[in-house]
Amino acid sequence: MSLTFPPGFLWGTAAAAYQVEGAAQEDGRTPSIWDTFSHTPGKTLGGDTGDVAIDHYHRFRDDVRLMSELGLGAYRFSVSWSRVQPTGRGPAVQRGLDFYRALVDELLAAGIQPALTLYHWDLPQELENTGGWPERETAERFAEYAGIVAEALGDRVEFWITLNEPWCSAFLGYGSGVHAPGRTERLAPLRAAHHLNLAHGLGAQALRAALPARAQIAISLNPSVVRPLTQQPQDLDAQRRIDALANRVFSGPLLRGAYPSDLIADTASITDWSFVRDGDLSVIKHPLDALGLNYYTPALVSAPADGERGPRHDGHGASEHSPWPGSERVAFHQTPGERTEMGWTIDPTGLHELLMRYSREAPGVPLYITENGAAFDDKPDAEGAVHDQDRIEYLRVHLAAAHRAIADGADLRGYFLWSMMDNFEWAYGYSKRFGAVYVDYATMARVPKASAHWYGQVARTGEVPEA
Repeated sequence: MSLTFPPGFLWGTAAAAYQVEGAAQEDGRTPSIWDTFSHTPGKTLGGDTGDVAIDHYHRFRDDVRLMSELGLGAYRFSVSWSRVQPTGRGPAVQRGLDFYRALVDELLAAGIQPALTLYHWDLPQELENTGGWPERETAERFAEYAGIVAEALGDRVEFWITLNEPWCSAFLGYGSGVHAPGRTERLAPLRAAHHLNLAHGLGAQALRAALPARAQIAISLNPSVVRPLTQQPQDLDAQRRIDALANRVFSGPLLRGAYPSDLIADTASITDWSFVRDGDLSVIKHPLDALGLNYYTPALVSAPADGERGPRHDGHGASEHSPWPGSERVAFHQTPGERTEMGWTIDPTGLHELLMRYSREAPGVPLYITENGAAFDDKPDAEGAVHDQDRIEYLRVHLAAAHRAIADGADLRGYFLWSMMDNFEWAYGYSKRFGAVYVDYATMARVPKASAHWYGQVARTGEVPEA
């Protein structure tokens, strides 16, 4: 039998500015760290860049029309900071804001709720030139930027997300170097994590000051479901270490106003955490109206065997440098089961586990799945149709896990499919297709896959059909 979700459950889809917009040098936009990174030889597969991406900047009206035809209720998009505030400082470029004004107006006219993410990894390059996220000033500049966007769009947008996956920004950007800006340091990721937390708190304050009372302010985290290889003490300690770096470095200050003591002990050889100033933690622990959770696959860890050097099977791209400062020797293992084109195991039990954990840790805070989806090797058939049954099955089992979490008491209010359309998949370039809509990168033609029609039916009815 089909699974019925609660009335009012929000069914949406998601995208990020650098992955879809293109128009990289139009209307005053200046380079972000992802422009610089993708134009650096060897950083992205095939040298792919987001210069054109899928040209959403010029085709957004057609894209919104397609969302409406599919019956989607919400669209989560991000704002390009360097399109709105090219140097990361000073007044806004109105031409940049005009694009987002037009996008929001188009969404509202189609009956689609806009969900705005202020930061999805594309820091203005000029701010990176002065130190980037490891520097406190970047958090202060983010608050100014948040206020600018809120003043421009606060009368029409009610769902605001400060940051998307700050773990990736901090630990992949400044630790392993597989994401922009590509730095490979040990202290910088920890400083960046704190200043991203601070940016959320300062940004939330700026939003509260500018937005109507009805607005919802959230953050989207990508918590890792970390499981030990065995129940031996050394593997349980490996699980604890990675949980601290992947999860509690953000949930601790956000939800409890403190960094975990074990995290501070684990990283004592790197830093004394003196970059955390008096008053920072009370700013970070700004009340949340909602919490976004992104989930793809669980992690499996153990203590390293004698002579073994880990990690490098953590699912976050190949690098000689670790994104786990202080716990570099923890070993990661490939979890068993079917995998997506990313090499990530398909395991919906992790989504249920995640939802239940944050139901306990953030009682009274509504939850949203702000990203969930899969990359598969999608190809059109002779008639031009894309029959992605594997994606439909992926969505079916993960939505069933979400439904089970609601039955178990999770206050889950919505689900955003990643992603609406195939797009620039960061360091993987255009080689991985997450979209429910196929994009022919030569012509920019959009072709809804079978999963788009399936998900559209779910969005219209609130019911997930049985297999």
